[in-house]
Amino acid sequence: MWLETGKYWVYVIKENAFLKCSQMLAKCDLIYSMKQLNFQDMLNRIHPPKPDWYEEFFALAMEKSMKSYEAEIAGYKAKLFTKLRGKSKVLELGIGTGPNLSYYAGDGGVSVFGIDPNKRMEKYARAAATSAGLSSSKFIFTQAVAEALPVNDASMDAVIGTLVLCSVKDVQLALQEVKRVLKPGGFYIFIEHVAAKDGTTLRFMQKVLDPLQQLVSDGCHLTRETGKYISQAGFSDINTNMAYLSNASLISPHVYGIASK
Repeated sequence: MWLETGKYWVYVIKENAFLKCSQMLAKCDLIYSMKQLNFQDMLNRIHPPKPDWYEEFFALAMEKSMKSYEAEIAGYKAKLFTKLRGKSKVLELGIGTGPNLSYYAGDGGVSVFGIDPNKRMEKYARAAATSAGLSSSKFIFTQAVAEALPVNDASMDAVIGTLVLCSVKDVQLALQEVKRVLKPGGFYIFIEHVAAKDGTTLRFMQKVLDPLQQLVSDGCHLTRETGKYISQAGFSDINTNMAYLSNASLISPHVYGIASK
């Protein structure tokens, strides 16, 4: 019997008894394996493997060099992440070294699914989860990209993305994936640096230095108008705000808020 599973048609062989489709989908290792191959293929295409030394260096740099940024953005995060209270399943895009975990992972009922294309981030994220009071059984780190999230449809209460959409290859696809995995009524919390206003000195500097930024910061773009992408993604309700950080230099302009499915 052929079953349609998202992007694939899979032939399933049954023995002795007829099973309901839902039972078969839950138990069929072949279907799961094919989906995993799709996620792995997307990871390799969108984020081709980099030398180990580069990924280790970038992870260490993010762990050590973001202290002043995190101190300035802390008030915005604290306010946004109060929305996560009582939520049981949270997916964090580009979890990196786990700087957001301290704001919400201490809630005893929460389970966190963190994804990042850089495997070297895992040890830092796990340490942050432990420091935040999150048990190892409630924290999963998976190497993946935002454009192909390895979780089921409508399975997450909330999705978090901070400084992520600047680096993804396909912003629109990543946002569609966010919507796909959110439960009805679920929400997406975002904090993203964006392009400065046209005609400003900062916008000029962003344009000049954007190629270098992409090279040294794992694909980060300085000139993306991320707020427009979010507003056009088809969320049922969006609350968007702008902020300008004094210590963030080229990434001073930020858009932040909450979008509901």
